[in-house]
Amino acid sequence: MGDYQKQNVQWFPGHMAKTRRLIKESLPLVDAVAEILDARIPESSRNPEVSKLIGEKPRIILLNKCDLADETTTRSWIKHYAAQGTRAIAVDCRTGKGLSEFRPVISDILKDKIKSNHEKGMTGRSIRVMVVGIPNTGKSTFINKMAGKNKAKAADKPGVTRQNQWFDIGGGIQLLDTPGVLWPKFEDAKVGDKLAFTGSVKDEIMDIEVIAQRLLALLKVSYPGRLFERYGLKDIETIEDHALLEMLAVRRGMLISGGEADSERAAVMLLDEYRGGKLGRITLEQV
Repeated sequence: MGDYQKQNVQWFPGHMAKTRRLIKESLPLVDAVAEILDARIPESSRNPEVSKLIGEKPRIILLNKCDLADETTTRSWIKHYAAQGTRAIAVDCRTGKGLSEFRPVISDILKDKIKSNHEKGMTGRSIRVMVVGIPNTGKSTFINKMAGKNKAKAADKPGVTRQNQWFDIGGGIQLLDTPGVLWPKFEDAKVGDKLAFTGSVKDEIMDIEVIAQRLLALLKVSYPGRLFERYGLKDIETIEDHALLEMLAVRRGMLISGGEADSERAAVMLLDEYRGGKLGRITLEQV
């Protein structure tokens, strides 16, 4: 899977250095950071350097696409992050599910700051939150959903650089879109696989059959019942992944001339159905 290395070039080194610099410059302008992760792959959808970049700044984690993830596992991740001192909420930015929790949690995390503003006679001062997330985790969807009609850039403030986009979401809170593009941790091939399964990496740069086989390898261990319910595949523990993909093609009547299994078509279908939630709610990373 040298293809991941191709993808790596896109982020390194210019993009990384520029984004690091822009985030560091913008951090003093915000009171907190909202980190958006994919609830199906919370760790693989994180930027490896966010914690280092934001340091002691208060943070909230949004586990997005929660409707596609296993509810029990999502609850475990929320407990896991809480144990590390970070509040996390399960949301679906597309439908708006769970987003009503965002303002109350931000207000709670920043209650000391709000109290201090009040005591200094700065009661009307907005709380500012930087939104971070690697591509395709739903950052823009979140900002658009929260901002609604207020998508226009808020008035330029002293010390706010021109490229910084501020969005007023009401309730005395403003969001700042991340300056620059964050990158995933591509050096780890397993991370690359999970980003490919969920569609966070363009299929064109992948070998779709290899990706589908790797997804089947994971599902036959963690969610074998789903493969049986959806495709009638059973007693598959010892079947090799490429043979399993062919078996899936045959089950779905996907054949090419001569009755041979059309494994490429089956691969596309499997990934589409997984991403569309047709296999049920599946999380690929456990705490």
